[in-house]
Amino acid sequence: MSFWRRLLGKGPSSTLRPQRLDYLNEALALERQGDFEAALTSYRLALRDNAQDTRILQNMAIAFTKTGQPDEAIRHYRRAIELDPTLVGAHYGVAFLLLKRGDTDQAVEHLRAFLARPPRGPDADRWITHAESALAEARQAVDGDGR
Repeated sequence: MSFWRRLLGKGPSSTLRPQRLDYLNEALALERQGDFEAALTSYRLALRDNAQDTRILQNMAIAFTKTGQPDEAIRHYRRAIELDPTLVGAHYGVAFLLLKRGDTDQAVEHLRAFLARPPRGPDADRWITHAESALAEARQAVDGDGR
């Protein structure tokens, strides 16, 4: 249908169906461009359409981390873990945010959850080694406090 026919309302109305935007892919594209604030807006819209999607929640947590909003990041990681306690990436992400905040006990729990089901893949060893090292340091800090 031509532009003029659509503009003037001439033509079958069945051809004018609203399309649902893919806010998740839009947000991912915005992140790749480095526009994390705009990505967060798209993630919010995606979450409005699917509040139970752990991918959206985890990606939002990452974007909140990159925009210097660790409390929001922790909140979104925790929500993702509520929905699926086996999300090792969420356990990993929240553990390091909690360590930065000084919440060592909770961080240790998440590091243990991450290491209980470590990821597989080409970069997995790097993440596992990092988590093991952080867990050892956290234990040492707790032991050093006389607990």
